[in-house]
Amino acid sequence: MADTSNNAQTDNQDKGFQAFMWIRIIGGLFVAIILIWGVMKLFDYINPSEKHGTPETLYSTKSQETRKPHEVPGHKQKINKNQAMPGIETSHTSTGGFGLAEHKGPTGVAFVEALVAPLEYELTERFWGWRPNDIINITDNVNEYQLGVLEVTRRATTRLTENISRTGSTAALNTHLERAMNSLMIRSDRYLFPSAENQYRQAIGNLNRYKEQLISNEASFYTRTDNLIPLLKSLEELLGSCDENLVKINEDNGKPVSTFSADNYFYYAKGVANAILPILHAVEKDFDKILVTRGGTEVMEHAIESCHHASQIDPWLFVTEGSLNSIIANHRANMAAHISHARFYLGLLVETLST
Repeated sequence: MADTSNNAQTDNQDKGFQAFMWIRIIGGLFVAIILIWGVMKLFDYINPSEKHGTPETLYSTKSQETRKPHEVPGHKQKINKNQAMPGIETSHTSTGGFGLAEHKGPTGVAFVEALVAPLEYELTERFWGWRPNDIINITDNVNEYQLGVLEVTRRATTRLTENISRTGSTAALNTHLERAMNSLMIRSDRYLFPSAENQYRQAIGNLNRYKEQLISNEASFYTRTDNLIPLLKSLEELLGSCDENLVKINEDNGKPVSTFSADNYFYYAKGVANAILPILHAVEKDFDKILVTRGGTEVMEHAIESCHHASQIDPWLFVTEGSLNSIIANHRANMAAHISHARFYLGLLVETLST
C-alpha cells in the first residue's frame, strides 16, 4: 500500500516537473521572440534608410529635391484613390489612374530616373551597401533582394539601349547606353578587378549622361508601341520566372523546397517587384499617349497596383511556409498571388498594344 502511494506521488512529481519545464521552455521562446523583435525595431530606428527609404519613394521625391526648375519638375505619384504611400504626394492624372502626374520635362527623363533609382539605392543608401560579393556573407535575404533589383535593371537597360532609344535594329546604339548595358552584365559576386559595385556605379553614371542628353535634346527616346512592347515582354518573362519559384513544391532535383530556398525566392521576387514598380510608373507617364489610344491605361494601373502590393509584403521575423489552411502565413504563396497578377496584366497589356 505504501509502495503504491509512493509511486503515485512520484508520478505526480514527474508530471509537475514536466509541466514546469514546458512552461519554462514556452516562456523562454516567448521572451526570445520579444527580444529579437526589439532588436529589429532598434536596428530600424538606428538605420531608418534600410527599410523606409524605398526606391519608389526616392524616385518620386528625387526630382523635387535636387532638380533645377528648368530641368525636370517634381513628380507626383498616386497609388490609389483613398490612400497614398508614405512620402509620396497624390495627384489625379489625366488618364484617371495610378501613376505619375503629367510634367513638362523631356520625354524619357522619368524613365531613366526610375530605372536608376532602385539600383542606386542598393549601392549608396542601403546599410552595408552591395552584399552579393561580400567575403563574409551572412545576409542572404538582402542579397537575393538586390539580385532581383539588378536583374530588372539589366533587362530594362538592355531594352532601352536596343529598342526604346533607337528607331530600329539597324540604327546605331547610344554610346552611353551601350556602356551602361555592358557594365551591368558583370557578375554580381565579382569582388575585384573590377568589382561589381564599381561597374554598376559606372552604369548609373552612363545612364545619367544619357538623361542629360535627353534634357539637352541630343539623344532620342521613342515612344512608339513597337519600342515599348519588348520591355513589357522582358519584364513579364522575369515575373513568370519568379512566379514559378514561388509556387513550386519541389526543386529541379526532386527534393522539396527548403525553408532557406523559400525565403531566397521570396526576397528575390520582392526585389523584382520593387524595381519594376517605378519603371511602370514612368512608362505610364512617358508612354501615356499610346496607352490612352490603345486602351491600355486601366491594365497598366492593375499591373502597378499588383507590384505595389508585392513590394509591401514584409514578414515580421522571417519567411514562414505555413500550410494554405494554417493560421501561420505562407509568405511565398502570398507573394506569388501578386506577382502572378502583375505578370498577367503585363501580358494582357502586350496583347492590348499589339492589336
